[in-house]
Amino acid sequence: MAEIVLTTQNARYWHSAFGLRYLLANLQELQARATLLEFGIKDATNEVLEAILSEQPVIVGIGVYIWNIEQATKLVADLKQVAPELIIVLGGPEVSYEWDDLPIVAQADYLITGEGDIAFRELCRDLLAGRKPLEKVIPAGIPPLAEVQLPYELYTTEDIEHRVLYVEASRGCPFTCEFCLSSLEIPVRQFDIDQFLAQMQNLFDRGARQFKFVDRTFNLNMRFGQSILQFFLDRYEPGLFLHFEMIPDRLPESLREMIMQFPPGVLQFEIGVQTFNPEVGKLISRKQNVDKLEDNFRFLRQQTGVHIHADLIVGLPGETLDSFGAGFDRLVGLNPQEIQVGILKRLRGTPITRHDTEWEMRYSPHPPYEILSNRLLDFATMQRMRRFARYWDLIANSGNFTETCAAIWEQTDSPFTEFLRLTDWLYQQIERTHAIPLPRLAELLFNFLTQVQQLDPQSIAERIWQDYTRGGREDRPQFLRKFDLPLPPQKKKKQSKTPTRQARHVAVQE
Repeated sequence: MAEIVLTTQNARYWHSAFGLRYLLANLQELQARATLLEFGIKDATNEVLEAILSEQPVIVGIGVYIWNIEQATKLVADLKQVAPELIIVLGGPEVSYEWDDLPIVAQADYLITGEGDIAFRELCRDLLAGRKPLEKVIPAGIPPLAEVQLPYELYTTEDIEHRVLYVEASRGCPFTCEFCLSSLEIPVRQFDIDQFLAQMQNLFDRGARQFKFVDRTFNLNMRFGQSILQFFLDRYEPGLFLHFEMIPDRLPESLREMIMQFPPGVLQFEIGVQTFNPEVGKLISRKQNVDKLEDNFRFLRQQTGVHIHADLIVGLPGETLDSFGAGFDRLVGLNPQEIQVGILKRLRGTPITRHDTEWEMRYSPHPPYEILSNRLLDFATMQRMRRFARYWDLIANSGNFTETCAAIWEQTDSPFTEFLRLTDWLYQQIERTHAIPLPRLAELLFNFLTQVQQLDPQSIAERIWQDYTRGGREDRPQFLRKFDLPLPPQKKKKQSKTPTRQARHVAVQE
C-alpha cells in the first residue's frame, strides 16, 4: 500500500509515463511512501479505479494529456464518488493552460501547472503534514534543472524490454511556432551532460538499446549533440536505435562527420518542416532557412543511413490546398523515408488562436482539437486530407510499398496531385481508412495503377510482388497468380531489434 499514487492512462501499452517517473524520482524522503501505476486508455475505468483504491492512498496524482483527458475526467469523477476523502492532484500539458472550463479541474482538489518535478513534492509534504494550501491552482514555475533528480533508474526491466524509453538532455525550445506548446518553453535549459550520460550508461548496462529523445532541439547546442552521439557511437552494437528531433536548417560539418559514422537504421531524425510557404511561416512565427534545410536533407539521404521522419501540417492559416501540395511535392523530392501529414490541432495555451477570426479557423472542441475548416479549406477538403494522411501512412510511410509507391507519380510532376487522386479513388472503393488487410491494399493499388493509370500490369505486378515478399511473406494473393513472378526470397534471420517500420526502409537501401 502507498499513501501517494502516481497514475496515468497511456495511449499504448508500450509507451511509458515519463513525467510521472520524474515526479516519483523527485519525492525524496516521500518516495518510499509512493507508487506508480500505469494503465492504457482502453482499460476499463472500474478496473483502474479498483487498482488505485487497493493501495489505500491519501493522495492520487494524475497525469493528464490530450490523448487521455476524457478517460481521466471519468476516472476523477468516479474516484470522488467512491472515495471523496481522496486528495486528487492534477498535472500535465492538457491541464496547464486554459483550465478554467475543464470539468476535471473542477472535480479535483489541486492542479499543478507547468513542470511539477519539485512543486508536487512540496505539495505532498504539506498535505501529509496536514497543511492544506489555500490556493487550488499551484503554478510550478521553471525548476532549476540542477535541482531535478533524473528518473532513469525507475525504468524497470519490463520497461527496458517492452516499452519506449523516453530520455531528455534538455528542456525548452528557442522557437515561437504558434501551433506548438514548446513555443511557451523559452529558454532552452540543459541537464548536466556528465550526469545525463552516466544515467544513459546505466540504462545501457541494463540492456536498453532503444532511446527516444524528447528534446525539441537536439542539434541546437553542438557540444551537447556531439557528446551524446559520441557516447552512443562508442557503444554501438546491432539493435541500437536512437530517435532525435532536430532543427531542419542546422547541421554543421562537425555534426555531419559524426552522423556519417552510424550504420543505417541506427539514427532516426524527426524533422519538423511544417510548411514551405514563407508567408504561412511568417503568420505562425516560424523561421527556417529553406535552402539549408534542403541541403541538409540531401546530405542525410545521400551520405548517411539516417531514417528521416519529416512533418508537414495541413490547415495552417494562409495555406491553400495548392500551396500545401507544392510543399508536399518539394518534400517528396527530398526523399525522406517518411512524411507525416499532420492535421493542425488547437492545443490549449498556444497562440495560434489569434488567427481564428481573420482566417475563420474552426476546430473540434473535443480532443485532439483538430481543425475542421478554415477560410481556405472547407470541411469537405479537410476530410479529403485526413484520408490522404491515413492512406499515405499505410502506403508510403509503412515501408510496405516502397517499390510500388514511386509508380503512383512516375507519369506526373506532382506526387501530391496523383496521390490525392488515389486517395479519392480508394475511398470510393472501400469507404474506410482503417482495417484494410495488406493483401487487399496491394490489390487495390494494383487496380488503380493498371486500370486508372493504365500502367503495364506485368511491371506493376513485379513491383508489388517485390514489396509484398520483402518482409518474408510467401503467400501469393489471387490477383498476382496469373503473372510470371520469381519465387519469394529466402527468409533472412533477423539480425537486430531495429523497429519494424524503420527496418523495412533499411532493407530497401540494402
